Amino acid sequence: MDVRLDEAVPGCPVKGGRVPLYGPEFAADPQGYYERLRRFGPAAPVELAPGVEATLVTDYATALRLLQDPATFRKDPHRWRALYEGRIPADSPVLPLLAPRPNCMFTDGAEHLRLRQAVTDSMARVDPGRLARTTRQVSDFLISRFAEQGAADLLAAYAKQLPLFVFNDLFGCTAEIGDRVLFGISGMFDGVNAEQAAQVLFGAVGELVVLKRERPGDDVTSWLMEHGQRLTDDEMVHQLALLLGAGAEPLGNLIGNTLHRRLTGDTYTVGGGLTDEAIDDTLWDNPPITNLAPHYPVTDLNLGGQWVRAGDLVLVSFAAANTGPELVAQRQAGSRAYLSWSAGPHACPSKDPALHITMAALDNLFQQLPDLELAVPEASLSWRPGPFNRALAALPGRFTPREPVPPVPARRAAAEPETARKPEAPAGKPGRWSQFLSWLTG
Repeated sequence: MDVRLDEAVPGCPVKGGRVPLYGPEFAADPQGYYERLRRFGPAAPVELAPGVEATLVTDYATALRLLQDPATFRKDPHRWRALYEGRIPADSPVLPLLAPRPNCMFTDGAEHLRLRQAVTDSMARVDPGRLARTTRQVSDFLISRFAEQGAADLLAAYAKQLPLFVFNDLFGCTAEIGDRVLFGISGMFDGVNAEQAAQVLFGAVGELVVLKRERPGDDVTSWLMEHGQRLTDDEMVHQLALLLGAGAEPLGNLIGNTLHRRLTGDTYTVGGGLTDEAIDDTLWDNPPITNLAPHYPVTDLNLGGQWVRAGDLVLVSFAAANTGPELVAQRQAGSRAYLSWSAGPHACPSKDPALHITMAALDNLFQQLPDLELAVPEASLSWRPGPFNRALAALPGRFTPREPVPPVPARRAAAEPETARKPEAPAGKPGRWSQFLSWLTG
């Protein structure tokens, strides 16, 4: 489609013939950008960061065809022509998420099938009952940290932390390893000392693998290790880092975005409205991962009116595809056809656990704080800049101060004293995971 850039995106900043997706303007009004980008047709030229060009698919049908066509669109970043030609700055903020890694997200063919099977089978062993109990325990702990204050940043104090704690438990992290996992994941996605944070994360996960080789347990790490695909230690580290990092950060954003929806939406009064409906609406309108699913075509082709060469970076805009005009009828009929979990062979392997965690986290929060409300005008809220995630910078809430819920063992001791964990906190000042474990065991 032959469209002049100034005609297609009036009011949007333009750089080198492409629309940048990393400035404050995009963060403030992404849907306005998507509406204008649709004027190019199903795909549009964008810039993800200074010097990082990509083609963004904004059309639902085109996105679905791409995601379901691994023969034409590959996932291995070694195919990324701009990267191997040296045109991507070494300090580019997109590299922690797009650089090659030997995990199931960035592999193709038989290797992808081998790694993905191990991950899918291991995640399928997570018991929903255990997941619900763990989420409730973590939720109680986090709420206890601010319940008496009558106010809190619900994003920093609750939504962002809860998935990290739950995943630490599911993956069998010890207190000291868990502290460093939390530090590493938070630092990588916050963009502050990202390289150092990545080193901390991979170092901690490497120690977890060594630990589970010696002492396997009833956790995802041990199940992945025991799988018939016989992953090497290096493969274990990369699959675990992917599951912990790529799972926890988007899940925190999903909880935060849904909480924002409950507190600001006309149909969601506090104590009313169904949580699952709020989650669905969030996944339609405001998904935590907005533009990702990197792919690289194996040949030169026309993609939705944009000419792309073999090895060019192509992304899918889940946010734009979900809100396209052709989806209105499906959504009104109650469909859950949104692409927020992606689709095809690389669809999210943790969809069901993520939904269980989000439901339990929000239900428990509103049960304990029934008069929870937004503490600032909605218009004053700001969203973090960046091309990939949709996340608030903060979500201030207020409520009637209350006594914190007592530690879990005090409520369950009579029923299951033999199963209560009693882990030891590491020496020195305890981190967040150590504090939770100490609270959990009284």
